[in-house]
Parts: sequence; structure tokens; C-alpha cells
Amino acid sequence: MPYSPNKNRNFAAPKIHTMKKWYQFIIGIIIILLFTNSYAQYGGIKGFVYDNESGEPMAYTLVQLAGTSYGVMTEKNGAYMLTKIPTGDYELLITFLGYDTIRESIKIANNIITKNVHLNPSKVSLDAVQITAEGQRVMTETRTSVITVTPKDIKQMPSIGGTPDFAQYLQVLPGIVSTGDQGGQLYVRGGTPIQNMLLLDGMLIYNPFHSIGLFSVFDSEIIASADVYTGGFGGEFGGRISSVMDIRTKDGNKKHISGKVDVNTFGAKLLLEGPFIKKSEKRAASLGYILSIKGSYLEQSSKLFYPYIKGGLPYNYLDFYGKISFEAKNGSKINLFGFHFDDKVNYSDIATYKWTNWGTGANFLIIPGSSPMMIEGTVAYSNYYTALDDQAYKPHIMTQMTNQKDTNSRQSSLSGFNANLKFTYYVGRSQFSFGAEFIGYTAKYIFYRDTNVNSRVQTVDYTTDVGLFIKYKYNLLDKLVLEPSFRLQYYASLGVSSPEPRLAIKYNITKKIRLKLAGGLYSQNLVGATSDRDVVNLFTGFLSSPSDLPDYALNGKEVRSSMQKSQHIILGLELDVIPFTTINIEGYFKNFSILTSLNRYKMFNDERDYMFESGKAYGGDITFDFKYKGLNIKAIYSLGWVKRYDGIIHYAPHFDRRHNINFLCSYGFGKRRSWQIDLRWNFGSGFPFTQTQAYYPQMNITSFDINYVTANESVSFILADYNKGKLPNYHRLDISAKKSFYIKKRHVIDVSVGVTNLYNYKNVFYKDRISNETIYQLPILYSLGLSWHF
Repeated sequence: MPYSPNKNRNFAAPKIHTMKKWYQFIIGIIIILLFTNSYAQYGGIKGFVYDNESGEPMAYTLVQLAGTSYGVMTEKNGAYMLTKIPTGDYELLITFLGYDTIRESIKIANNIITKNVHLNPSKVSLDAVQITAEGQRVMTETRTSVITVTPKDIKQMPSIGGTPDFAQYLQVLPGIVSTGDQGGQLYVRGGTPIQNMLLLDGMLIYNPFHSIGLFSVFDSEIIASADVYTGGFGGEFGGRISSVMDIRTKDGNKKHISGKVDVNTFGAKLLLEGPFIKKSEKRAASLGYILSIKGSYLEQSSKLFYPYIKGGLPYNYLDFYGKISFEAKNGSKINLFGFHFDDKVNYSDIATYKWTNWGTGANFLIIPGSSPMMIEGTVAYSNYYTALDDQAYKPHIMTQMTNQKDTNSRQSSLSGFNANLKFTYYVGRSQFSFGAEFIGYTAKYIFYRDTNVNSRVQTVDYTTDVGLFIKYKYNLLDKLVLEPSFRLQYYASLGVSSPEPRLAIKYNITKKIRLKLAGGLYSQNLVGATSDRDVVNLFTGFLSSPSDLPDYALNGKEVRSSMQKSQHIILGLELDVIPFTTINIEGYFKNFSILTSLNRYKMFNDERDYMFESGKAYGGDITFDFKYKGLNIKAIYSLGWVKRYDGIIHYAPHFDRRHNINFLCSYGFGKRRSWQIDLRWNFGSGFPFTQTQAYYPQMNITSFDINYVTANESVSFILADYNKGKLPNYHRLDISAKKSFYIKKRHVIDVSVGVTNLYNYKNVFYKDRISNETIYQLPILYSLGLSWHF
């Protein structure tokens, strides 16, 4: 039947039996796998690897049977499974950098045995062992367009404000562009913040970064691991068209009370973790907790420490995160967690902006009996509220495209639940996973149109998204790794489903030369009501499939679906040909075939607020990573293009950065490497912006009885072609030094000093179009920090 556009955009709903077929298919796969396992002629071993001092599970630990080709890395939750092993006697070998190697004789029979292992920290350096373990991982995982970030990586960043942060480390990763120190946002290979998904323990987080741009809502000390997918991610993730950040927190110390107290010139932090029920071989279960509180008093302290900054640094935030973890002896566990993040900034010449995010939830891990299967899931609820009071807002400061002045505040909220369930089945070197995800949320957006008379506009959208996925990882003798996956995403508010095939491949030419590829189809319903006209993107209003979307693009082309879509392809090469050095080269192409954005051409109230666009992002990155003993050097160069077409003009968005260079160096030395020096230099070519073409006097007629003869005029301006200008290049050098004092066994005091923007380069923040005054990013800032680990 031919498509018939209509005002309410009611697209044809998919047939119900399509979803039923997928459920039947997944159930059939489960039955087949369980049946196959029941009659297998092989045995296996599974379990968890833990840190013996804290009881924390250890990710990416090498577990292998000595003298054989059977080996695996532990998962992010510390679990491992080796299946389809011929019966017989073996030696189990477990190694991890900085820990004693475990060797233990085991007997494999015609079943799967459980073996949990606790590793003790070693006093002997095991750099060679680390090379072996990492070598196993890079050959058995596709790892295309994904970077794993650990607390150790973050600690090798210069400690801006006295404490290194996840947000600071993200800015050095290939493909990620930050638009500034103050009010900056992160853009991932052409994707805007609303197109990037962030998961914290499986729960959706809608704003992970504070306004100052240097700090995230996450305490780096509680992060167990963070996988950053800059594109080409698999079928287990859906609902976003650019990237994914999957962050997992620690479960808390199960052996004894520990923590950290940190005070510096920017803010303070308290971390506390410990057991309610201690973990031991004699107990059937353990119960632990972790609590993190951190905040900034920069608005107050900047007046004392940085009096040379006009107006100080008006940034304050306060973050709470808590978690309780119950773990059974076989490794099955359930975690209960909650958080409250708060941020406020007062730009005296621009606006007052604030946001609050709170949430609670639970996730679980089930290891069923002797089956080579793992079941994971999450149920969570969160609420995000943001408001911008622009009474002091000056359009000549912030706006690049229009002279229109909004004199009222804007508000938006996003609240709802997300739940997911994932099954993973291990078959020899390969694994099969499938699952489902359910998301329901309410999006509210309130703003005002001011055309002589204030008018309040409120939109409320109720949305439910359902996703089903299936993924298979096939490992052919550590030579070829295939990861095909498929996701079926259903958007209830649109009444449409999106079939999304995806694929990742790695081919190990040799152990030191590896080719990789990833790609797929992606879709998204959530819309961000923010304008790319703004130099500083403070506020984002959330909508889900707005009802006033047009039926046609601005070029007259009919739009058959309002669902945002993209297609990714990434090619990569990994090289270990230089001793102690890994080289990673990737090229990418993202086609954003349908995008929804604010209508920049709107002049009258009866015109639509939104329009459709299309775009492309393409480029390449090269990363050099050198590690030898206490010296770590990382150099990253990114070359990229981002282009948009709105139906009338082709343009570069304000985050299109052609060249981006990051250089990192960290050196630890002295007894127990108690001294550490960290350095980072960043260079970025200038962003596009719209230049001022001319000025003219403007009479503001607000009523019919105004005396235009005596009324005062204001200065207004005419803008040149959209985003045809270029801001100056950005570059900044940060350096820090830290000294650790070891007191007894578990007490360490760190004293740190750091300098941000060491050579005090004046990077442009924004420019007042009327006064022509230039406002700059952060000047040279020193920081002092003192922390106590116990």
C-alpha cells in the first residue's frame, strides 16, 4: 500500500506475529543448546578470579590449561568458562600483572566443575606475564572501535584540580572531541551528546559530565572497567546512532573496611567501602557496600586561589553513589545501587544553568548449576531534570544564527525505567548470547516563545522501546574471530520496528599483525532540543518523536519515517612489531541518513519547530601506546570531517574539528614507584562559527502606542554565511606530580601538585558580538591536593 503522510505521523505498526516469531526462535535456540550440553562428550571448568585482599572480581585475567591451547580471559565480572575439554588431568594456570601466579592440578571429567580462585598481590614485577595476558586478549577479541578504560589508565592523567577524572581521560581517546574547558561537550566521531549512550551498571545516565567539562559524575576510584565504543558496536546495545559508554563499578571491599579521603583546591571526596558479611571460604555468602561522595566548591575557592580570573569559576556540583552487593559462594550475585548527581553554574553574563539526576536500581548475575551459561540483568529507574534561566541571556554572545531573544527559562525532564536480560552460553572457544531490553520513559520540555506576548509551550511524550538481540562469537583457532549480531528494535511511539544487522571481524595475520572490521545499522528515537547555533551548549531539551515533525524535508523530499538512523563501517589494523609498543590504526565512516534538529529557519509561531537533516562523519585515527616498566607514553592523532545537509545548505556543525592531537606521558620512579609525573598536551584545529557581517540600529516595537521618535534604538547585527568562519586553534599543556608516602600496610598518603594550561595560552571561549570582547577558556591554574588511602 502506498505511503500516505499525515499530520500526526502515525506510521504503520509492525505485525504482531513478527515479535512472536523472534521469541519462538530464541526459545528454540535455548532448547537446542541445553540439549547439546546434556549429551556432550567433553568436560569443562568455570569459576571466578578474585583479589584475595579485597574480594573484588578481577577482569581480564588469563586462565589457561598449561601445555594446551585451552585458555580464556576472565570477563568484566571476573568470570571464566572453559568448555569442550577432553577428559583427563591438567594443570590450571592463572596469571595477572602484579599478582602471584597460581598453578593447580585439576581433573576434567564428563561434566563442568567449578573453581574459584583468589590471587595474592606479588612483590615481584611481572611485566612479561602482562604481555602474555594482553597478547591473548587482543587475539581473541575483535576490539574494533572500542577502548577499555581502567582506573590505572585514569591515574596516569595529569590531576587537574588535584584528582584525575574519567571525563579528562575520555578527551584523549581517538575520535572524541571536546568543545571546551567550560561548558564543553563530548562529540564522538560525528555524534552529538544525545546520540551517545552511557550505561552505569546497566542503567541509563542522561548527563554524565559536569558543566566545567573537566569532571564527570563518576568517582574514578569505584570504576571497575569502562568500555567506550566509538562506533560499530554490537547487537547488545541499541537506541543510539553514534556511540556507547558501558561503565561497571566495583562491588566494594569484601574483606575489610577501606576508603579514601581527598581534599584539593577544586573540591573534596570521601570514598568508603567494606563488608557487612566478610567473604571467606567458610561462608556461603558475602555482603559488601561502597559509598562515594564528591563535590566541588570551585565557585568559592576560585576567589581565593585564582583572584586573577574575572568573576571566578562559577561551578559547583555534588555527587552521591552507593551500592550494596550480595554474592553467593558460586559467584552468583545481586547488587542494589542508587545515585544523586547535582550540578549548577552561574554565568553572570550568560545564564544560570542547573541539572539534577537521581536513580536507583538492581543488577544480578546468575551462574546456573553445571551449565556453561551465565545470566545477567538490570532493572532501574532514573529521573533527570534540567533548567536554564536566561534572564541575563545575551543573544549576541551565544547565538550564531539569529537575533531572536528568548527572555524566559527553559526546562526539561526525562524519567523512566530500563530493564534488560542477557543469556551467554559458552561453547569451546566460542560463545552465544541473546537477550531483551525494555525502556519506558516520559520526556517533558517546557519553553517560551516571545513575540511581543509570552507564550508557554509544553510537550510531554510517553515512550516505550523494546529491543531483542542475538549475537554469536566464533573463534577459529585464534586465527579468525567472527561476531555477527542482530538487533530488532521496536519504537512504540512511532509504531515502527527497525531490523539492525551488525558484524565484527578480526583476522590475526600473525600474533603481531591483526586486521579488524566492524559495522552495522543503528536507530534512535530520542531527540535533543538543542541548537548547533550555540557556541556554548548548556541546555538540552528532551523529546521523543515530536508530534509536529514535518512530512517533508526542506528540499521537498518526502520523509517516510521520523526514526533517526545511521550506518557505520570501521576498518582497523593492530601492530605489535615494535617492542613494548602497540600501534592501532582505524578508519571510519558514519552515514547519518535521518537526523532531527531544531528548525533554524523558523520565523513565525505557526511554522514547525523541527526539521530533518542528513549528515556524514568520516576520518581516521592512529594511536601509539608505549609501556615499559614505569614509563607510559601515548600519542594519538585524529583526522576527521563532519558534514550536514538540512535540505537547503551543506554546512559543517560547530564541533567539526579537522585535526586533533593528544600526547600523554606518565613516569613512575623511586622506591615502590612512589613518585609519579604526568603530562598531557592537546592540540585541536579551530571549530567552525558564523561570522558577523554588519551592524545596524534596531527599533524594538513592543506596542502600538510607542513613540518611535523618542524611543532608544539598540545595536543589532547581520550574520555572514552559516559556520563559514574558523575559530583559532586550541592547545593546552597540563602537568602534575605526585608523591606517595606508605604508612604501614594499608595506609598511603598522596601529595600532589598540578598546573593546567602551563604556558597560559588564550583559547577562545566566546566573543561578544556587540562589544567585540573576547572571553577565553581556562587560564593557567595551579592545584594542590592531599589524599589518604586506608
